[in-house]
Amino acid sequence: MHAVEVRDHIMIAHSFKGAVFGPAQALHGATFVVDAAFLAETLDENGIVIDIGRAHEVLKAILGPLNYKNLDDVPEFKGRNTTTEFLTRHVHDRLAEAARADQLGRKAVELKAIRVTVSESHVARAWYEAPIG
Repeated sequence: MHAVEVRDHIMIAHSFKGAVFGPAQALHGATFVVDAAFLAETLDENGIVIDIGRAHEVLKAILGPLNYKNLDDVPEFKGRNTTTEFLTRHVHDRLAEAARADQLGRKAVELKAIRVTVSESHVARAWYEAPIG
C-alpha cells in the first residue's frame, strides 16, 4: 500500500457536554495538528499517489473556516461535542468530497482510502480511516 500524507493545524476553542469530560466541559482552547493520508494500492502513470500540493491546498481550505473559531458557534456543529474523534470524521468526509470532485490530481476510484489523524497533544491523537465511497 502506498500513502502520501499532508499536514496542517488549527487553533480552536470549544466546550463539551457530559460529565465524562470533567473540566473540559468549560470553554477551553486547543491547537490540533491534522494529518491527512491518502492510500492507493498502486502509483499512477506519474509515479504518485496524489498531487501533494493539491492535497495540501484542499486540507488548508477545509480547515480554514475552523481556524481561530469557537467550534461551539459553528452552525453545522450546533449541539455536537466537537471531540478529536468527531473532527477526524468531519475532515475525512470533506477530503472524500474533494477526491470525488477530482481535486487531488487523481481519480477517486483509484484511491483505496483516506486516513485523517488529529493530534491534540504530543501524547494523544485520534484517527478515522475509510474508503472514499
